[in-house]
Amino acid sequence: MQKHIIIIGGGFGGINICKGLANDPNFKVTLVDKNNYNFFPPLIYQVATGFIESSNISYPFRKLFHGWDNIHFRQGELTKILPEENKIVLDNGELNYDFLVIATGTETNYFGMENVRKNAIPLKTLSNALAMRNFMLGQIEKASIADDENTKRKLTTIVIAGGGPTGVEVSGMLAEMKKYRLEKVYPELKGKLGDIYLVDAAPVLLPPMHPASQKYTLETLVKMGVNVRLNMLVKDFINDAVIFGNGESIETGMLLWAAGVTVKTIDGIPTESIGKAKRIMVDEFNKVIHTKNIFAIGDVCIQTTDKNFPNGHPQVAQVALQQGTNLAKNFKSQYKDKKKETFSYYDKGSMAIIGRNKAVAELPKPKINFHGFFAWMTWIFVHLLFLISTRNRIKTLYNWMVAYFTKDQSLRMIIKPSDPLTP
Repeated sequence: MQKHIIIIGGGFGGINICKGLANDPNFKVTLVDKNNYNFFPPLIYQVATGFIESSNISYPFRKLFHGWDNIHFRQGELTKILPEENKIVLDNGELNYDFLVIATGTETNYFGMENVRKNAIPLKTLSNALAMRNFMLGQIEKASIADDENTKRKLTTIVIAGGGPTGVEVSGMLAEMKKYRLEKVYPELKGKLGDIYLVDAAPVLLPPMHPASQKYTLETLVKMGVNVRLNMLVKDFINDAVIFGNGESIETGMLLWAAGVTVKTIDGIPTESIGKAKRIMVDEFNKVIHTKNIFAIGDVCIQTTDKNFPNGHPQVAQVALQQGTNLAKNFKSQYKDKKKETFSYYDKGSMAIIGRNKAVAELPKPKINFHGFFAWMTWIFVHLLFLISTRNRIKTLYNWMVAYFTKDQSLRMIIKPSDPLTP
């Protein structure tokens, strides 16, 4: 008898489950997502800075599922789970399931700072990226017609909060924009552009990486003109000034927030199933503890049964990808009464791009860290490989080649949609 699996979230993990169960007659799979497209989060910042188009890193679910007869898409947002009824409630209806998979990922964490939440620009979704591009270009346009130099500098000063891969990559990208493009495009701002600041409460950049990678990243960003301020905890953002815990402040027209993530609470998940940092606790098969047929994968869950990661896995794409693949196999095994496989994460390494011909990369086995041009090429290859379609890969590579050889790009458009019509 065909089993109905509902997957909430069409990110890395959710898509891998769909791939693993595609055209299997024993399962009907419904993927639910509030957007009607999948997107590639590691390149969000390149959309935000105008280096690539949003369509380069996004792809419609219904187009992706074409030819997978048992995979279906439902646009909607989860509001509640009713475990005793094997039912979910969406903002536009209800669905019944035999198995439910939560793969919703994380959302931006503002650490309770309301002014930061209201006024900073997050870098988490495709909508965030387009909003950042519009706002940043709008600020630069305002600066170009401002009467005094102080206003010009404040409007074009950018503070990036968060010294992880996103913060490092966007600050490097902005530094190159400032060096190679902005003064040519905006001659009114020649010699009057504000500074770029990368701030973090930690004492190092890229905390999970090797000290050699951290040192190279810091030195490279400083040479590129980025003001790196470590051990600086953001406390508030008010009256166009970022306020730090030590009393210092930076006047700016733009605060980009890449300082942390959190898990959104889901109504219907037992409170005793919620663990550290609000992540959903799962067993070795990714089943949510204290439930019988609800599973969670990726950033939203915490699994402490993996002997190599007793405190839980890092919230990175590879965990979601591997958990999605493993769970799809286990659904098939369970249907055929075969033994299921416990999940064990294989760390493939980490990397971050800093700028043109500059990146850091690390491989765990053998333990190697390297940087510079070779790391930069490796970063490009890996990110192209993980884009979801051939179309995405070709378009992204083309944009990168144009930007590399011309040190320019032509995507500096402010496109703001009008109020949407009510259907």
